[in-house]
Amino acid sequence: MMSEDNSKSETVHLQPVGEGAGESLKESAVDDYDPHEHRQLSKPTNNWETLVHLLKCSLGTGILAMPQAFARSGLVTGIIATVVVGWLVTHCLHVLVRSQYAACKRLRVPLLTYPQSMSAALEAGPPPLRRFSASLATTVDIFLVVYQLGICCVYIVFIADNIKKIVDPYYTMAVEFHMLIILGPLIAFNLIPSLKLLAPFSALANVLTFVGLGIVVYYLLAEEKKSTQPLDLWGSLATFPLFFGTILFALTAVGVVIALENNMATPKAFGTPCGVLNSGMLIIVVLYVSVGAIGYVFCVSECSDSITLDLPRGPLASSVIAMFAVAIFISYGLHCYVPVEVVWRGYLLPHLQRSGAPPARLRLAEYGLRVGLCLLTFVLAVAVPRLGLFISLFGALCLSALGICFPALMEMCVSFPDKFGPGRVRLLKDVLLFIVGVVGLVAGTYTALLSIVRSFMPPADSHA
Repeated sequence: MMSEDNSKSETVHLQPVGEGAGESLKESAVDDYDPHEHRQLSKPTNNWETLVHLLKCSLGTGILAMPQAFARSGLVTGIIATVVVGWLVTHCLHVLVRSQYAACKRLRVPLLTYPQSMSAALEAGPPPLRRFSASLATTVDIFLVVYQLGICCVYIVFIADNIKKIVDPYYTMAVEFHMLIILGPLIAFNLIPSLKLLAPFSALANVLTFVGLGIVVYYLLAEEKKSTQPLDLWGSLATFPLFFGTILFALTAVGVVIALENNMATPKAFGTPCGVLNSGMLIIVVLYVSVGAIGYVFCVSECSDSITLDLPRGPLASSVIAMFAVAIFISYGLHCYVPVEVVWRGYLLPHLQRSGAPPARLRLAEYGLRVGLCLLTFVLAVAVPRLGLFISLFGALCLSALGICFPALMEMCVSFPDKFGPGRVRLLKDVLLFIVGVVGLVAGTYTALLSIVRSFMPPADSHA
């Protein structure tokens, strides 16, 4: 995270986007202004640290659910669709980063957040869209906060459940007590204010994740298969939206990607052909396909929510559970970084600065926000018994918008009116992406809601 002084030096250059700003955007577009060269960061991350963060964000609980996702899509369909969705997600992230850069260049500012970029892009777009700039910026904020806090809630449940599985043979406690035990360490870890300071922990989490995945793959290849049922190669259309929601939820770390690119010492290296984003997403997609395919062959239709639940009992399996619990614990701090940034820099910090709050009060307020958000995720994790289904709903709803629809809309606006390329191919591509995002949003939200409703219904053979 940037220091308070640096945040002031950056935000003072940000011009408010209001009526008529679209024309000023056009007029202020000077070719020799490079926003990357004007960024002032107190603790920027290098390429390696950024790649480590990117891998850690995308190698969480989602990869452990890939075998179940393949059970819903079929083996061949799952492999092909994972590669296609991985390419789609990567392309949309490139679109988002490029659109953000174009908005910064036109406004002649070094840095814009995702919501600010959305607002600036709409102000530069077709006149009918400009009046929605402020409301869509707020919508982006809401989606980002809801999605990232939802992930944090899932992580609390995941950590507590896995600790309970290890401890239960020796001492049985309700999972809520395990959540309470980890609350203190989570709060302490969430008080780390800088991405650069989190990098060593992310590196440790990556090591644990890769070692854990290696052991999981060993079990899946060496042990006797859990199911002898025939493989479903193609799946069915009825269950494919569930697969799409799972893979989109697992692959799309859109909020963290923006934060990572904004905090890089060499941001130009982020989006190059062999840059941080492409390299990281290539590794991630290969791992997702491998774990999903091997896990599905092992379990077939009997795949659990997490592949770790399908491993045979034993010390080595328990060590895998512990590794993933520690890795997800570290990921909690990284994912909570995004809602802290959104709420703090977008709302609380400007309000406190306008009221003339001293630096000590600003620091205390930021720490209070971090503790408050951590407590909020804890309360939600304890209070909502079917949290996973609700988070799947938020993931399908938020990520289809944040990861596909909004980037396509931003590129359409920053390319308006004469930068759509030959035959307006960029416009056609963005319209197609927007439609894909809307279809994914509707289908994913519907299937998630249907699953939630069914989870509250008694079994069909129940006579109670």
